[in-house]
This record gives sequence, structure tokens and C-alpha cells, in this order.
Amino acid sequence: MVDVTIEVEAALAGQVTKLAADMRHSPEWIIARAIESYIQLNASDVARIREGIAAADRGEFATDEEVEAVFRKQHDRDRQS
Repeated sequence: MVDVTIEVEAALAGQVTKLAADMRHSPEWIIARAIESYIQLNASDVARIREGIAAADRGEFATDEEVEAVFRKQHDRDRQS
């Protein structure tokens, strides 16, 4: 275990404290779970970005037709909303 010190706004600290009390855990436990979740979420995003960059480096790009199909699909969804 490693101790880490951070500064947060008072309102956020209050939310952490309230959630910890509601969940019957310590604020440290809540913060550790939040950090774990953040890392898991962002690590997968970064991995997908790196895969995309590697594909681009290999010259793998969408064709004009593929890009236009994506835009057309989004436009159709927007019109239905």
C-alpha cells in the first residue's frame, strides 16, 4: 500500500465523505475504487487510440465511401430524433 495525498474542492470531499458513510466504507476505500474505475476506463480508451494510430501508421484508412456512410447514418439518426 502507498499513501497518496491529493487536494480536492470541499464540495467533492463532502460528496466522498457522504458516499462513504452511506456505503459504510471509509473515504479512502471510495477514493481507491474511483481511481481503479478511472484507470480501467481510460486504459481501454488509450489502447483503442494506440490501435488506431498503429493502423494509420500501416496506411489503413477508411475509404471516402466508408466515411460518407458513417456521416449519412449519423445524419439519419439526427433527423429521426
